[in-house]
Amino acid sequence: MDKYSFLNTAHTSFFAELYDKYLVNPDSVEPSWRAFFQGFDFGTESAMDEVGLQAQNGHLVTTNGQEIAIPESLQKEFQVVRLIDGYRSRGHLFTKTNPVRERRKYAPTLDIENFGLSQADMETEFSAGEIIGIGKKTLREIVNHLQRIYCDAIGVEYMYIRSPERVQWIQDWLNVNDNHPDFNEQRKKHILKKLNQAVSFEAFLHTKYVGQKRFSLEGNESLIPALDAIVERAAELGVKQFVMGMAHRGRLNVLTNIFGKSAKDIFSEFDGKDYEQEIFDGDVKYHLGWTSLRKADGGNAINMNIAPNPSHLETVGAVVEGITRAKQDTHYPDDFSKVLPIVVHGDAAIAGQGLAYEVVQMASLDGYKTHGTIHIVVNNQIGFTTNYLDGRSSTYCTDVGKVTLSPVLHINADDAEAVVHASLFALEYRMRFNRDVFLDLLGYRKYGHNEGDEPRFTQPKLYKAIAKHKNPREIYADRLMSEGIIDESYVKKLEADYKSTLEEELEDSRKEDKTEITPFMADEWKGFMNVREWEMMEPVDTSYDLKKLTAIAKAITELPEGKKFLRKVERLVGDRKKMFFETDKLDWAMGELLAYGTLLEEGFGVRISGQDVERGTFSHRHAVMKVEESEEEIMLLNSISDKQGRFQIYNSLLSEYGVVGFDYGYAMASPNTLTIWEAQFGDFSNGAQIMIDQYISAAEDKWKLQNGLVMLLPHGYEGQGAEHSSARMERYLQLCARDNMYVADCTTPANMFHLLRRQMLVNFRKPLIVFTPKSLLRHPRAVSTVDELVSGSFQEVIDDAEAKAAKVKTLVFCTGKFYYDLLAAREDLKREDVALVRIEQLFPLPTDRMKEVIAKYKNADDLVWAQEEPRNMGAWSHLMMHFDQAGKFRVASRRFYASPSAGSAVRSKMRHQQVIDYVFDKSKDNMTRIKTRKSKSK
Repeated sequence: MDKYSFLNTAHTSFFAELYDKYLVNPDSVEPSWRAFFQGFDFGTESAMDEVGLQAQNGHLVTTNGQEIAIPESLQKEFQVVRLIDGYRSRGHLFTKTNPVRERRKYAPTLDIENFGLSQADMETEFSAGEIIGIGKKTLREIVNHLQRIYCDAIGVEYMYIRSPERVQWIQDWLNVNDNHPDFNEQRKKHILKKLNQAVSFEAFLHTKYVGQKRFSLEGNESLIPALDAIVERAAELGVKQFVMGMAHRGRLNVLTNIFGKSAKDIFSEFDGKDYEQEIFDGDVKYHLGWTSLRKADGGNAINMNIAPNPSHLETVGAVVEGITRAKQDTHYPDDFSKVLPIVVHGDAAIAGQGLAYEVVQMASLDGYKTHGTIHIVVNNQIGFTTNYLDGRSSTYCTDVGKVTLSPVLHINADDAEAVVHASLFALEYRMRFNRDVFLDLLGYRKYGHNEGDEPRFTQPKLYKAIAKHKNPREIYADRLMSEGIIDESYVKKLEADYKSTLEEELEDSRKEDKTEITPFMADEWKGFMNVREWEMMEPVDTSYDLKKLTAIAKAITELPEGKKFLRKVERLVGDRKKMFFETDKLDWAMGELLAYGTLLEEGFGVRISGQDVERGTFSHRHAVMKVEESEEEIMLLNSISDKQGRFQIYNSLLSEYGVVGFDYGYAMASPNTLTIWEAQFGDFSNGAQIMIDQYISAAEDKWKLQNGLVMLLPHGYEGQGAEHSSARMERYLQLCARDNMYVADCTTPANMFHLLRRQMLVNFRKPLIVFTPKSLLRHPRAVSTVDELVSGSFQEVIDDAEAKAAKVKTLVFCTGKFYYDLLAAREDLKREDVALVRIEQLFPLPTDRMKEVIAKYKNADDLVWAQEEPRNMGAWSHLMMHFDQAGKFRVASRRFYASPSAGSAVRSKMRHQQVIDYVFDKSKDNMTRIKTRKSKSK
């Protein structure tokens, strides 16, 4: 026993602190102590540990039979430490955070008996109190302290975090004043002022616009003082810009009372006035974005942005992260913390929408991180009419935050001071550790899903309780009156003054006939113009100086000396050098990379992201070269010149919805960066359909947003089955209207080169959808010359250079890779009477140029539209809508199918050949023969 005498002589506080460290992070303690604590833990659970220690009646027994006596006082200290650990790990389950419901019951509870302690121990002093910052105290004092920290109006989840530094920081923060705020009178009055604004604003709208939807914040008004506290404190900590995203509930309140949008403008929107702008359809008032410059109390100016959002919940979160990253890259590349993203969620949405998980998974990735987002959940405890018990299986709606080991705070939204206190914790944590943090404001929804709903249809018991419940301003005012800080007249004056201001704003708004929508982030878009469709068709000079192009080609075809690369990489780079300097046959990859290089040399940035984009899904791009031994990444496009723009390319997480949203947001905030998202296969973009429908195709019309995002969608029928053939171009073409986007299907590297350059050289921005090749990437005829890059321009239509107009009887219009299939067939058949014309831009459709081509071939009495897609897919229906003469075309296509392509390679090849055959021989109309066969069978 002598060698273990230290157990009787050492100070118990030392053991308690060491055991506490062991519970938080076992690897942080010395191995022999770890073995000792393991033995104690397993012993208390009647189990054997790996090192052969077992506890029996206050002894630890080693495998060789030697007993180690554990003093009873030390055993009790260990039990108290485990009690503390229990509160840290599970205290959030026993809080007073729900203002209108009884909390669900959880077991086991935190009763001391569950930790081997009894009521007889309550007056005993334990050194374990030192690890929670209160020194040696009685068990009763320790329990009271733990109750105040972990089980009052704030519940904290953090013990799963695997960073001792972060855990210790959180515990130190919580121990101060027992995790309760200690605000002075001035601060308390300010919180009341913001609460009054929140409550009075909703009450004013409710009386002035009876029955109109506004998706009020009532029941969660403490969001306003929370955001206010974050903004003010962040300004003190050096934050320069905020980017915020939230859905509709409470949005108007936030716009007015945090972002400073004039109530007059909001009233104009409520009155339903027409817009000043003609080329703008607008959106409902609770979807609009806003940008303002807010002067913080300390005098610092803060750029405030709240992104426009659709009704599709959680969508805006991805966009906010992209906007934030663009602002960080552009304005503060050396200190990302100066731009702070805040995403406000609904409880049902964050739990039910998979996009929340995709966005959370971006938090630490090189291409997508924003150095920490503050996530705030406005928890109504109900989704539309669905009870929270039917809305998720997880304990909390915020459990997605644990994926990235983010701390989560659950706060009673009726306790305004607790909400502000927790918000300051979130900000300090983000600024210190550059990581995400989640706040769950547990409140309620005073009315139904909107102000016209009857919530008692589905939750009669809950809404009976809500009807009797005081709002947060009344609760807080009562508290301040009980503290003697204010009297009743103070509150009445606050309310009267704010209401008077709103009345004046309402009166002013009704003097104006129309509403003017302020552009979002106008500061980032100076010098850019809104244009109409005919302006999109104006020619753009995309030519490039040969000497400069040669220098770029040299830079991207020479690997750095002294580094060893794979032989295949060396061969690849060598082949590219030969293309440019010897054979004058540039393939697709070379044309694409040279386009990026020229833009970079002109000072533009280039950002590409998507699954496997660094190499390219089809191994064509190789924009990133890796040193064989070290895997050091070499990007030759960043070695063009000292003054060039920055080239960034990132393999994305396996997400479409989240990454397209992020990249759209990036392009929104960085119009001078060519921002590209590439799908692994074109139809994978359907995973991002909400982004395509709500932002890419409609945002300029709804929200006055320009955006130059480029989507590269591999497309082509090559026998790879239903999911790897069609990029579903018909869906994009159906969304095309007036001047909302470009859609292209290029067939040559040169045309792709000029298309990408045109995207940046114009003084406006439109989304660009490009159907890109797969097998065509290495097709021996899909090449271009250097001169075509230097002196050419983008060609919306490529005429048949080989056809002699006088001989042509059949004029075929087609797109993309199918052109090369038809070209090979024409050569095999030796058909000089057939001309093949490529439509390279599908929207805006170059109708004038198409008419010129038709007029050129005067002897052609057979006009054909040829596509490899089924008749109900591809571009045929688009042509019918936008080109009057299409009605005279003979259509060569696959039949009508539900699936884009057959799974059988043999069947797919057969169908493909049938279309080609019909192009050259109208008697081989597969569709006519099918119909005839059906009619005979009847």
